[in-house]
Amino acid sequence: MIYSAKLAATLVSHMAKNMLKGNKKYPYVLMLEPLFKCNLSCAGCGRIREYKSLINEKLSGEECLHAAIQAGAPVVSVTGGEPLIHPQIKDIIKILTENNFYVYLCTNGLKLAEFLDEVAPSERLSFVVHLDGSDSTHSQITGNADVYGRAIEGIKKAARLNFKVRTNTTVYRNSNPEEITDLFRSVISSGAHSVMVSPAFDYEDVESNIFMEKSETRSIFHTIYNSLDGTRIYNTPLYWDFLSGKRELKCTPWANPTFNPAGWKSPCYLITDRHYKTYKQMIIETDWEKYGNGNDPRCANCMVHSGFEASAISSLHSVSDLYRMLKWSLTGRRV
Repeated sequence: MIYSAKLAATLVSHMAKNMLKGNKKYPYVLMLEPLFKCNLSCAGCGRIREYKSLINEKLSGEECLHAAIQAGAPVVSVTGGEPLIHPQIKDIIKILTENNFYVYLCTNGLKLAEFLDEVAPSERLSFVVHLDGSDSTHSQITGNADVYGRAIEGIKKAARLNFKVRTNTTVYRNSNPEEITDLFRSVISSGAHSVMVSPAFDYEDVESNIFMEKSETRSIFHTIYNSLDGTRIYNTPLYWDFLSGKRELKCTPWANPTFNPAGWKSPCYLITDRHYKTYKQMIIETDWEKYGNGNDPRCANCMVHSGFEASAISSLHSVSDLYRMLKWSLTGRRV
């Protein structure tokens, strides 16, 4: 299965409870950024630029738990910055998993191999290693010649020690579809359970032409999807339809709310117009109608998974879509 039976049941129960309560805006995944600092400076990353004045700020384990409880999402994606350089990261993982949250810890992999000696495998903990291409391509994007090899070393060690490890790949204008599919085969053979892929977001603070317009995104993802063979993917097939131009989706930014040392980020993981002190304030006071394709020019080319995976699940209505989702959830394969 692409997700464990317990996690799948938890997600279905979470959705059912909110629908029965009539909640139209509820989270699936909390995007938790316990710090902004990173040990890399990647070409397409907006975080270290956007929060440079707060680069030394950090969240405590108690603050992380409080945010997770406020949001109520069953899954917490611990991102950043680079979470593994946070001095309390072991405590953050422990306090979240012990309070029944599923943790997906996102890392660039530089410190993963050594960190695995400090934690125990858990059905509630997964590692997500970010890799954007082959060794040479990823080194160019990250500005670090060692990161690819050390990330692969971490993936192999995690698999040997029975940790669940996945990968996340961002696609840019100059990404090579064949190289991306070769990367997926390589990480799966190294022990990764499955892969996720998403187009890059055009951050205002990043001055570059590496970001794609929608037509370019649809073309490259159509090519990648048709070349996946037996690779297990944890993007839903309905989201892949959207990436490939086969269906339209509206963004649901509240489905993946973001909390970091500045507060609750509004309106979404990618755009920052304001921070709120509480999750409830963010949900109530954000003018959601202002955002999305056709409303805000910053959203025009956005097709990032944090805004649209939940939209894909919410659009699940037909029998054929239900069958595809069921088949994907059991196999993780392209359907």
